[in-house]
Amino acid sequence: MRLVTTNLTFKEVQPKLRELVDTMFRTVPSGVGAKGFVQATKPQFKEIMTDGSRWCVENGFGWKEDLERTEGYGKIEWADPEKVSSKALDRGINQLGTLGSGNHYLEIQVAKAENIFDEEMAKKFGIHTPEQVVIMVHCGSRGFGHQIGTDYLRIFEENTMKKYNIHVYDRELACAPFQSNEGQDYYKAMACAANMAFANRQVILHRIREGFSKVFHTDAEKLEMHMIYDVAHNIAKLEEHTVDGKRKKLVVHRKGSTRAFPPKHPELAPIFKETGQPVIIGGSMETGSFLLVGTQKAMDETFGSTAHGSGRTMSRTAAKHQVRGDQLQKDMEKRGIYVKATSMSGLAEEAGFAYKDINDVVDAVSKAGISKPVVSLFPLGNIKGTANLNIINLFFAAILLLFLILVL
Repeated sequence: MRLVTTNLTFKEVQPKLRELVDTMFRTVPSGVGAKGFVQATKPQFKEIMTDGSRWCVENGFGWKEDLERTEGYGKIEWADPEKVSSKALDRGINQLGTLGSGNHYLEIQVAKAENIFDEEMAKKFGIHTPEQVVIMVHCGSRGFGHQIGTDYLRIFEENTMKKYNIHVYDRELACAPFQSNEGQDYYKAMACAANMAFANRQVILHRIREGFSKVFHTDAEKLEMHMIYDVAHNIAKLEEHTVDGKRKKLVVHRKGSTRAFPPKHPELAPIFKETGQPVIIGGSMETGSFLLVGTQKAMDETFGSTAHGSGRTMSRTAAKHQVRGDQLQKDMEKRGIYVKATSMSGLAEEAGFAYKDINDVVDAVSKAGISKPVVSLFPLGNIKGTANLNIINLFFAAILLLFLILVL
């Protein structure tokens, strides 16, 4: 997830909303099979696997300040491209700057005055004006991470589990001991996928800035298009936490959750030491999303984690049986939300009624004390890279979970 500010207001954006969304739709390719803006060579892509967002910034696809506003400065140190197959490399090399499919999106949002819950914190994060417009992006490593998961699932199933005498009831429970050579190989390859995801969102941010500059005939710097934060989903990391009164190193796997570190946490950049980490919880394209902040209680009770989104309440097939994509698109536009999608069938899958109420989700994490709401963000324009292949995300996530089964 990535959230970006502007100094534009709803009044300024609304007349140009259709032009903005259409420009973003052309500028940021979406959907399965889309090819990206950056044409990297294989040596360059290996550098991207290693350096993540830093490679992008150093090559003109971002601002230096973007790095300190990204989890881990946009780079996971233990990534090793030698642990990634040539097939995975071929799948990922043309994907930089693409949105993807399923529940991935690029959304133009507004922070309404009545929905700012912590005005002081909102200002510290860059939301300072009533009706201020922001942009949110949700996407990952595209087919690259999925192929890495597929590769290691095969290795675990065919060789590793026999080697360590591991028996499972379902082949998708294939796993490896974390400290084994095979487990460490996957851990390093997974970090390459995470770095590619950081880089992908960084390139998308670069293109968003270009698009807004084109539509408003103003430099992105003058539009104050600063990133609030970028945080990873579906990832496992070795972290230090207190368990039964003792500090221990643990593999923390966040699937269906996101990081929510508190003030003064040593992994946070200096700009977040006093506030705590910005937290982004995505909702549906009809209901909006939330910006929150991490808390000490999250660190004490949930290993520094909170919910990462509203989550589905029905299957994609069930959603398509209840609404047609073209009708949904028209209904949303009547309510002031202009949406573009690569597939009307895929758009129907993402209808708001197919998701939990984002307000209920945020109310739950707020009452639990594991993150504190700062502002809710209402959708104005949305780009959905829809397709019927969201199994990619589920499959990769399942492999992550199953790999860690012996550790957790």
